[in-house]
Amino acid sequence: MGKRRAHSTMDMAALVPLIAAAISMMTVAVDAADTNLVFDPCSDTKIQKGDGFTFGLAFSAKESFFFQQIQLSPCDSRLPLAGSDAQLAVFRPKVDEISLLTINSSTFNPAMSRGYMVAFAGRKYAARSLPVQVADFAHTITSFTLVLEFQKGTLQNLYWKKFGCDSCSGDSAVCLNNQDCAVPNSKCSHAGACDIGIQLTFSGTDKNDVVLNSWYEVKNLRRYSLYGLYSDLRDRITSPYQNMF
Repeated sequence: MGKRRAHSTMDMAALVPLIAAAISMMTVAVDAADTNLVFDPCSDTKIQKGDGFTFGLAFSAKESFFFQQIQLSPCDSRLPLAGSDAQLAVFRPKVDEISLLTINSSTFNPAMSRGYMVAFAGRKYAARSLPVQVADFAHTITSFTLVLEFQKGTLQNLYWKKFGCDSCSGDSAVCLNNQDCAVPNSKCSHAGACDIGIQLTFSGTDKNDVVLNSWYEVKNLRRYSLYGLYSDLRDRITSPYQNMF
């Protein structure tokens, strides 16, 4: 299991320079087995199992991700992200590991970025997820599951997987839109901002046609059991699942 932190979460006044800064941080410590030398989430690459893979999360208003009613990648300069209050996080997980990615709320408040996020990577294919709500000024959804789907090593899609509210537990848990467990911002540790955890998995095939299995491993397990594997993070992520440990 991998547990990785955001390499960069900051204002998106100029997307390209900020991605370049994040890349310079990531290239300092690259696994010797990593054959993927592309660190820019706005560039195309082909991966094999065990490589690192760089992708981004952009946080902004839902409408900010659309141009003439068409959703574009945050890498596309036609989107009104530059100069706005949007924020960026860049990650490089290991391909086909189940990773828990975290964003520390001491430097980040999704409500102040107008509450939605999009996962993205690539240029020619410009893969991007649908916008998903993270927070409003009353509540924050602190736990997400993201699947990166590849075909012959090229990213095709990014999916947010929803599990409903059956697992909401504790006095602080709130069910939003009949599909997401959230917590009141007043219960968060950093002045009304909550830490966010994203469980990341992979599906499809790598450039050698090796099947990526981590999403199926998650799917076939009881949902709750995975959070026990992250027990060392339970005090750092305010989550509706915290009472299950």
